[in-house]
Amino acid sequence: MSAHNPVLLNEMIDWLAPKDNGVYVDGTFGAGGYSRAILNAADCRVFAIDRDPSTKVFAEKLEAEFPGRFVWLLGNFSDMCSLLELHGVEAVDGIVLDLGVSSMQLDQAERGFSFKNDGPLDMRMAGDGSNAADVINNASEEELADIFHYYGEEKAARKIAAAVVKARSEAPIMRTKQLADIIRGVLGGQHGKTDPATRSFQGLRIYVNREFESLETGLKAAEDLLAPGGRLVVVSFHSLEDRIVKRFTHSRCGKIGESSRHTPQQLMASHTSMGGEAPRFFLPKPEKRTAHDAELDMNPRARSAVMRMMMASEKV
Repeated sequence: MSAHNPVLLNEMIDWLAPKDNGVYVDGTFGAGGYSRAILNAADCRVFAIDRDPSTKVFAEKLEAEFPGRFVWLLGNFSDMCSLLELHGVEAVDGIVLDLGVSSMQLDQAERGFSFKNDGPLDMRMAGDGSNAADVINNASEEELADIFHYYGEEKAARKIAAAVVKARSEAPIMRTKQLADIIRGVLGGQHGKTDPATRSFQGLRIYVNREFESLETGLKAAEDLLAPGGRLVVVSFHSLEDRIVKRFTHSRCGKIGESSRHTPQQLMASHTSMGGEAPRFFLPKPEKRTAHDAELDMNPRARSAVMRMMMASEKV
């Protein structure tokens, strides 16, 4: 969730420990908060990746501020190996992934991520392929229920899916406010700080952008790209994302991973065993960190953030 105020920034720098002449990857560039922090921490190079073309404006500022040390790449972090290979880079000293949607994207109503501001039902991070409206208006009731349940962990997924299908039979659902109002009609008004549409919108966004699939592929790519002693940092904001990261890090460090019945079916085949190999990574203690009260006071979005870390063995 790269944003103007990136979460767990100090913790990320503390673990990544940037060094002079090192090479680092910011796999989810966003507004560039993590990239800037890494570049300020050492005389190193940063390759920043983002699938959202609109982030280029932030990249241009860093390119001017850190000439010869910063490179912005348009693409998905799951393709980091091939993207960096084009620049002659085969191994890096550290990789950071800040998952999910950015506050910058949420604040742009025209992107269709937000249920708070009305806009076209889009949600595409890269701006190509099927958008959220295509899914909402064409997927079967069962498919919609699965999306809301598996990706959004919405308990009332079947009721919401039925309400969506009923509503679209009368008129296409093309706006975020339309969809949010349908969901609120099923679940009732807002309770506490969480809007009733939160989970369903989250699930739809994750499905549209194939975020879990990208994460699975991206973690394996990070494993292949890290040099001996290289460090990986992953910040997630969604319990299923965190489970995927935890299962991966535990399996690559020699621990036995367990599948969860709450995990989407296509993710069950994730890396849960070493296949007889010696562990290539080790976990620090503690192996995860969360935001402190001071950061939560300044940035409420940090309340669900979990940072996990891993280091490649020196004997890789």
